[in-house]
Amino acid sequence: MKQAIGQYLRELRTSEGFTLTQMGAKLGMDSGALSKIENGKKLLDSSFLPIIAEIFNLNLETLKSEFFAEKIAYELIENSCNENTLKLAEEKVKYIKTKSATQAKLNI
Repeated sequence: MKQAIGQYLRELRTSEGFTLTQMGAKLGMDSGALSKIENGKKLLDSSFLPIIAEIFNLNLETLKSEFFAEKIAYELIENSCNENTLKLAEEKVKYIKTKSATQAKLNI
């Protein structure tokens, strides 16, 4: 998905024929907040991802990947980071996972 998560959510909502009010009710948020998310003026909270995945029969892991990739991209842009930051972050993720797995084996 190349578009923002809010734009994607709007496409899903309109393809199913849901109004902003109907979709907001399904998510437990008001239509104004949903409109801001769809228009990129507000970021979606990750707690809504399982509900969205269920409503639209989407793979939750794929949706989470898209959501957090966008969130990371915004952080990098906001902090004027270069592309090397992504490579370093990937290495950190591998290190942290290895460290966590080792600690779990040692029951720390």
